[in-house]
Amino acid sequence: MHTFYHANDFKLALYVNNGMTNFQSLAFAPMVHVHVNHGESDKLSMVSNQTKSYDKVFVAGDAAIERHRRALIDFDESALVKVGRPQLDIERPVELEPSNARTIMYAPTWEGENESNNYTSVDLFGPQIVEAALQIPNARVIYKPHPRVETSNDPAMTEANARILELLETANESISDESMQHQVLMQGDILAMFDAVDLLVTDISSVGLDFLYLHPEMPLVLTDRRNDTISLNAEAPISRATPIIDQTTADGLELMFQAMLSEDSAAEARLDLRRHYFGEGGKGTSTALFTEAVSKLISARTVALENFHSDDSINAESEDESNGE
Repeated sequence: MHTFYHANDFKLALYVNNGMTNFQSLAFAPMVHVHVNHGESDKLSMVSNQTKSYDKVFVAGDAAIERHRRALIDFDESALVKVGRPQLDIERPVELEPSNARTIMYAPTWEGENESNNYTSVDLFGPQIVEAALQIPNARVIYKPHPRVETSNDPAMTEANARILELLETANESISDESMQHQVLMQGDILAMFDAVDLLVTDISSVGLDFLYLHPEMPLVLTDRRNDTISLNAEAPISRATPIIDQTTADGLELMFQAMLSEDSAAEARLDLRRHYFGEGGKGTSTALFTEAVSKLISARTVALENFHSDDSINAESEDESNGE
């Protein structure tokens, strides 16, 4: 791999995860090593001490910087570079046709690898959320869960998911107009569906923040399986500008959804939080920031390499070590 790097004279590498094989690549000194992660989310898994291994870490905005500050000890914040969310600037073919009905999307996440990373609402509130949404006049319900919800081995998740599918199937039996029918979308690009969504109900994940970036003018509802609003507000700033579904509010969801669709009082607060998460500017701004950041790092590394003796400092294993001698 290092021979390949030398042969192509690369100046910069981008890493989208923290896979163990990254560290073979990180041993190559001439390149700038930049971690970009795979999105922007308030999940615990979004910050890792492995961040310290990279030369630079591209983050969306101030919320991500605060997240790193809370989670890491002895971390040099100068490694963080704000670039917004360039992935969301890409134009995508429409995957959800508009409808004369108001569209309520329920897009929960999965249960995570362990309880600390479990943010799903499916097992606790999923059927209640869908039942309430089905009661809203002139509305269609779109169920778009994380793909791993469908393959979950958790009995509670499996049962709740099956109940949601049953509710939607039963409701469609009395709807002849296909454009008004409720839909189950287990696969597909959720970002390509947001343009047709009037109200999004989701969990703490990248989905709610992506919706905030693309449509801050549209109402958003979040869930909290831990029933701890104070902690949620501290760890997920977006929750400060959204109604919260938890054990104390789950019995009043129909009224909550009606209120959000008819009188959205949190629109201004969401705009402020969009700036907090992603910085100033509309769609397209992030791509410009990302491109500029990459170009600057490449230019700086090109200058630095003029005085760098790469033949003597490739940081690769010696021939003896690679042969196991």
